[in-house]
Amino acid sequence: MRRWDDERPVDPLDATEAWERLLRVRTERDAEAAGLVRDPDGRWRWHRRREASPEAARLVARYLPLCLAGPRRAVAQLGQSVDGFIATRTGDAHYVTGEEDRRHLHRLRALVDAVVVGAGTAVADDPRLTVRACAGPNPVRVVLDPRGRVPADRGVFTDGAAPTLWVVGAGRADARPGVEVLRLPAAAGGFDPVHLLDALAARGLGRVLVEGGGVTVSRFLEAGALHRLYVTVAPVILGDGVPGLRFRGPELMSGALRAPVRRFPLGEDSLFEFDLRPGESGSGSGSGEVPYEQHAGARQA
Repeated sequence: MRRWDDERPVDPLDATEAWERLLRVRTERDAEAAGLVRDPDGRWRWHRRREASPEAARLVARYLPLCLAGPRRAVAQLGQSVDGFIATRTGDAHYVTGEEDRRHLHRLRALVDAVVVGAGTAVADDPRLTVRACAGPNPVRVVLDPRGRVPADRGVFTDGAAPTLWVVGAGRADARPGVEVLRLPAAAGGFDPVHLLDALAARGLGRVLVEGGGVTVSRFLEAGALHRLYVTVAPVILGDGVPGLRFRGPELMSGALRAPVRRFPLGEDSLFEFDLRPGESGSGSGSGEVPYEQHAGARQA
């Protein structure tokens, strides 16, 4: 197999090969082995010995910070209309955002150990939670179901496409074939996000994507359990529907959460990546090519 630093002429590095290389990156040594180098300002890029396509460069900017973020990371993703809804008032969410955002979501799945959804999402959407729009391994699928109400016929329990962990309240559910059950204490609002992440990490699932729905993502955000939050906004107006982020907010704008943010175009959509733990490993402009913007007067998460 030809190495990235082979002197012989090779084709430009395209997005497919660049993504396959990024999938193997977890440390700076891995990044160097994949053909990435640091500029004097600390930003990573593909080595100039191999011409890289613009999309290959964009993949580094967008995903290398997450690749290098370490073994314990909790991130969340939501796609919503410009007025803040993730589905219509009837629950139809196919699709709020476009194809490029769905590919982005599948790339996030490929970079984590586990993907988490709440019971409402499992019941309403019957999501597969597998990696299909890009190369990469399937994460463990984690269904949060404190009352044991998700039907046994949902695909995550029956399709065998990836391991599934069913998290239920104590004494709430019987075993299901091929599905691991994790019983945790549950309050009226569900499982404690920090306790849940610790329980997943104890099973080797330290890199976690909280995918939905809005209630579940909001609980993790309000609990301060997330390191990054990805919100993709589509140029569509629903007027009414299922809300995305909702939790008890401040009385004054000065108390609003204004975390450092990066922006990326995804076709007609706009992706906002919020760094909720600035200064930790893998954060900041040194890990990618697009620096985070810090709002004036920002309150850190």
